Amino acid sequence: MERRPIIRIPGKASILVLLAAIFGLSVLWMAGSGESPKRQPDPNAPRAYLYGAVKAANGMELHYLRTRPSNIEPAVVNENVTLSAFYGINGGFFYQKDLLSLAVVNDIPVHQANGSYGSGGSNVKYARGTLVWDGAADALSVQIVSKASDLTVTDRSRYWAQGGISMSLGDNFGWMQQAAAENAPFADEDRLRSAAAFDAQGNLYLIVSETKGTLAAFRDAILEKIGALGLVDGIFLDGDGSSQLRSREKELKGDGRPVVEMLRLLK
Repeated sequence: MERRPIIRIPGKASILVLLAAIFGLSVLWMAGSGESPKRQPDPNAPRAYLYGAVKAANGMELHYLRTRPSNIEPAVVNENVTLSAFYGINGGFFYQKDLLSLAVVNDIPVHQANGSYGSGGSNVKYARGTLVWDGAADALSVQIVSKASDLTVTDRSRYWAQGGISMSLGDNFGWMQQAAAENAPFADEDRLRSAAAFDAQGNLYLIVSETKGTLAAFRDAILEKIGALGLVDGIFLDGDGSSQLRSREKELKGDGRPVVEMLRLLK
């Protein structure tokens, strides 16, 4: 009489162990290939913006989010922008948990938990180019200030401000001297770069490079590819590994480091 092979059906515990092993192998494979699991898009994520990507003649690749300044707010995240709950780009300079760039909403520093120093109430050590949205006038400007109380706005309960380094888009001869006076870091080195600029219609452009370049190369790329849209002025933000962007269409994580603060899209 022919003996048939015995087929054993694995129990639930065995199946769970097998699935865990398969998942572990897939994670290891993705880590080895430099890939990471993709997060599912949030259906409630902001949509009131336009995404764009351009490449300048000097080779710099730029990604930008265009929106209205009323749809933006500086916010503390203490996280890599791509891992945060928000869409937007990185904000100003910081050291550890301290904000070194001014970041205020309605006269209130965004990082009050830090106390006075590092709260975002001032551009630490230097008067620097600060992007200001005057909500009552619905107008953007760049003001060179040291602290929030120096800002000129129509209504101090209806504005936000983000510190950085002056781009001086209307001064192609003196912009480098002004940036140097504001102690722009690593201006002559090839680094990832970030900026926020605005056009004559009051649209705000949040810009992050995917390729490295000097501050001058980054500014030239912006003027060439986005300046045609009628840019008026703007500021450089923190750069290098802090240059980060998150939107529905693109994510740029810099070198993966967490940042203290970002410019977030509200809707």
